[in-house]
Amino acid sequence: MAELHLPWMEMSVLIPIIAAIWTSFCGQSERCRTQSLVFSGLTLLSTIGAWRDFILMKSFEAHDGWDLYANTFHHNLFVIDELSAPLLPLMALFYFLTQLVTVRTKVKRFSFPLTFVSEAILMTTLCCKIPAILVALLAIGIVPMYLELKARNKPTGVFLIHMTVFGTLLIVGQFLVELSSMQGTSPTFGILLLALAMLMRDGVVPVHCWLTDLFEHASFGSALLFVTPMVGVYGAMRLVLPIAPPWILESIAIISLITAFYAAGMALVQRESRRFFTYLFLSNSSLVLVGVEIATPIGLTGALCVWISVVLSLGGFGLTLRSVEARTGRLSLDEFHGLYEKIPLLAGFFLLTGMASIGFPGTIGFVGTELLVDGARQISWTLEAVIILTMALNSLAVLHAYFRVFTGCRHGATIDLRSRRAERCAVIVTSLLILGGGLYPQPGLTSRHHAAVQLLAQRAKAFPQEQQDPIEVHTGDHSEDRPSASFATTNPHLPTSVPMMK
Repeated sequence: MAELHLPWMEMSVLIPIIAAIWTSFCGQSERCRTQSLVFSGLTLLSTIGAWRDFILMKSFEAHDGWDLYANTFHHNLFVIDELSAPLLPLMALFYFLTQLVTVRTKVKRFSFPLTFVSEAILMTTLCCKIPAILVALLAIGIVPMYLELKARNKPTGVFLIHMTVFGTLLIVGQFLVELSSMQGTSPTFGILLLALAMLMRDGVVPVHCWLTDLFEHASFGSALLFVTPMVGVYGAMRLVLPIAPPWILESIAIISLITAFYAAGMALVQRESRRFFTYLFLSNSSLVLVGVEIATPIGLTGALCVWISVVLSLGGFGLTLRSVEARTGRLSLDEFHGLYEKIPLLAGFFLLTGMASIGFPGTIGFVGTELLVDGARQISWTLEAVIILTMALNSLAVLHAYFRVFTGCRHGATIDLRSRRAERCAVIVTSLLILGGGLYPQPGLTSRHHAAVQLLAQRAKAFPQEQQDPIEVHTGDHSEDRPSASFATTNPHLPTSVPMMK
């Protein structure tokens, strides 16, 4: 395995830990926010360094040379590969932007120490490929959110019950999988428990009520940071997809598709802005799971592209809604608010991110959505039709919310509601990524295709009896690119093709 030139991944974990300790002593103030931005920016630079180092090495995967865990236990804890390489800077950027657009009036409600703790856990999770440690990290990741709810004296019952079930299923399932591996027996029951745990973490129907409860009682920023990374999808790709029998993947795809359609319909009829956003996000994240569990090259590549798109578009959409709420309080979608004249920049960004989330042409979600639909067509025309109908409902919900919030009347506020400099910077950065990824999608598509090939090659080792078809996604790769479909035919450790579920 190749070795990074600097310990970028360790730095991306240690900096948030140091920041959590530092900010816990400086209190909740504007000064604490400024210091937090410095630490968050350093974390972002570390993740960008890891991504750039990985790209320049043109390796299939790489590890940190200063990994203390590897020196002790002879296993690499911090590993970066095709799947996690772009996710690290993307998640670090989202944490940075969330803190950047936090206004002075919300500083006392937003816990910077717990935010850095959750960021450190997330960075470690994305750098980890050891199943047992990954399970532990996924379970520990719920603790900062629970502590914030307790600190705000908000109800924790719904969240705690669901996350306890998630942690129990996760730990027991992984234990049974490893026990079956040692005994040489079938791990199907353990894999089923792992799949149920990931569905619970992603909030699929009928165990989705904890999501609406979380956005109702937690601060909007913290709730965004907890759900937007979609760690349940990451866990499914690392723990479930490589070893799950076809019937488990098909069941997950069906449940996720039902959730996506149901949530899209619910988003269209919501009367409160946070509940609207919750269902919109749930619908899009469930579509990512549908593509992941289809387990075809086209479908999986599309799902990975949509995952990036959802984080950027709905992350920006949520930050925009949070900025509007900071000026007006919680918004009702039963009436028109007419905020366009007061905050035209946020209005435009609201519409841009909303359209990107449903794959509008020219945005980062367009190519991924097309690939997801094409992958679904290979399986069933019914699956394709439901996905298209779901996206149509989501687009109607976005337009409905836009007209309610920004049009219909003249807002009567006498105070200045104009966008702040920090918000303008966040809008410009996110808009460039959304439009740049849509107008020039080749680098992102190539990277996600490489990751899909890698994941399906791992699955081929566990299920060699599945019928295999050649990869049909052509990304225009050249010989100097990192491993792609052609890599599978030249590397003796990978099969010449990847399995596709029929």
